[in-house]
Amino acid sequence: MPQYPIPAVFMRGGTSKAIMFHACDLPADRAEWDAIFTAAMGTPDPNGRQLDGMGGGVSSLSKVCVLAPSAREDADIDYTFGQVLIREARVDYKGNCGNMSSAVGPFAVEEGLVRADGDSATVRIYNTNTRKIIHATFPVAEGRVVYEGELAIPGVGGTGAPIRLDFVQPGGATTGRLLPSGKVLDRLDVPGFGTVEASLIDAANAAVFVRARDIGLTGLELPDQIEANPDILTLLNDIRVQGSVLMGIAPDVESARRISTVPYVGFVSPAAEAPTLSGEAIRTGDMDFAARVISNGQPHRALPLTVSLCTAVAARIEGTVVAEMLPTGIAAAGPLRIGMPSGILTVGADVAEEGGQWVARAGSFYRTARRLFDGRVWVPRAAA
Repeated sequence: MPQYPIPAVFMRGGTSKAIMFHACDLPADRAEWDAIFTAAMGTPDPNGRQLDGMGGGVSSLSKVCVLAPSAREDADIDYTFGQVLIREARVDYKGNCGNMSSAVGPFAVEEGLVRADGDSATVRIYNTNTRKIIHATFPVAEGRVVYEGELAIPGVGGTGAPIRLDFVQPGGATTGRLLPSGKVLDRLDVPGFGTVEASLIDAANAAVFVRARDIGLTGLELPDQIEANPDILTLLNDIRVQGSVLMGIAPDVESARRISTVPYVGFVSPAAEAPTLSGEAIRTGDMDFAARVISNGQPHRALPLTVSLCTAVAARIEGTVVAEMLPTGIAAAGPLRIGMPSGILTVGADVAEEGGQWVARAGSFYRTARRLFDGRVWVPRAAA
């Protein structure tokens, strides 16, 4: 069968990679997108490697972004994120990818969607998945994006120019409510396990948080250790599914199992000396608490950025399992240092209690990005 070329750009954003498309190069009928995206990524692949496409066999390397000029007064760009599953011919649009959000602004400038003057640019991004606004600020020179810089981020070799991401009013990105259940602490009944306490938080993306000790873990495990324990992966997914129903993301357990992206599920623990994927240890005093996150059944090497923001927001809400992990005497405001498998991620979260309700005003962090390749991605004509 003949193949069909579609203009595309391949970019790294933070600790993820994605194929970037202009919406005008795709069919007007969005129902036709999935076949194109799965074919481009090499999905479905029962071997889990995506060798017949651009995907890398892990969730952080199996993503697509679609960009278009925005008609909104508060945005320059509309950005739609798609998480392409690896073993199933399916694309999940329920949530956003914070890491790839860092590539959207540079893409918009380089593709002529936004004009940049001076030595920096701020691109106002409307994420269609979460219906939230993100501001991306990064250096430019003579109207072109500057990628070289001195910022190092955990999980990525080398350094790059800093890209500041400001998530404006990130609460309720998935469900419409920062606390979807109305509580800071819930009790989930998990078949075959029993009751477990969890905090269900929705900021930038929805997530279910539990204490590591409550599920028999230290919270300092590396991804390979988690992957080698199928019982834990099953338990965490069962917790995620129960949380999804209580958050109103899915009407029932079976529906929740079919939604792979949100909510994420994570477990947290107090600060302690911890190993990293590089072999170097994180000292106890270098972090405020530790977190591990699972998505699409895979433990993340580096925390997804939207979930990192959600984690920081949860840590600033009194009574959550995440807030319990903070050391005594920590400042009530300011950035938080989250220990993860790739090192330390520093996240700012502006959270307050207003009129008896918790409100997430903003969240911010820094990433790096790089344009890797541009040209045309080829898919079977039947897909296009």
